Amino acid sequence: MHLSRASVDKSSSVAGSGSRRPEWYAGAVMTAEEMKQLLQLEPLPREGGFFRETYRSRWQVAAECLPEGIRGARSIGTAIYYLITPETYSRLHRLPGTEIFHFYAGDPVVMLQLLPDGTSRSVTLGPDLLGGQQPQVVVRGHVWQGCKLVPGGEWALMGTTMSPGFDYADYESADRGQLLVQYPGAAERIREYTR
Repeated sequence: MHLSRASVDKSSSVAGSGSRRPEWYAGAVMTAEEMKQLLQLEPLPREGGFFRETYRSRWQVAAECLPEGIRGARSIGTAIYYLITPETYSRLHRLPGTEIFHFYAGDPVVMLQLLPDGTSRSVTLGPDLLGGQQPQVVVRGHVWQGCKLVPGGEWALMGTTMSPGFDYADYESADRGQLLVQYPGAAERIREYTR
């Protein structure tokens, strides 16, 4: 496994992001392909990106104790690695339970959230706390969410945890047309985060 040095010159900043990487980061530059191989990541169907489930609790929560919209028992908690590239971003989707994103490495990520009250917001996940980036973002249940790299970004490695745990039966893909009607003020961003 070789570590790419091709982007060391640009490692002090990401085009358009205004984010400076620490000195130690330049020596650890890898490609998305190397990261996928090292962490054994696979394509994430429907949403986009690459993932590997790293934890699923063997304990279950009964359906009657779960948030509205969840049918059937669920694991108490799950965790995954999640990697995105410019071509494989996280398309808008929603889940009935809360999901927590953790930023690990790579370029900053802009998350679009469409809230049930008709408002929207953008949050940037990344290491530059002084620049307003956040290393952890909580997405409440029933909030539409999607993630894309900042312009010029090559890849980002994150993790997500859920409690109750993730189940494909709970995943809802966004319908672009419906969201454009519900969130007209976010129309341009909705088009960016859907297909």
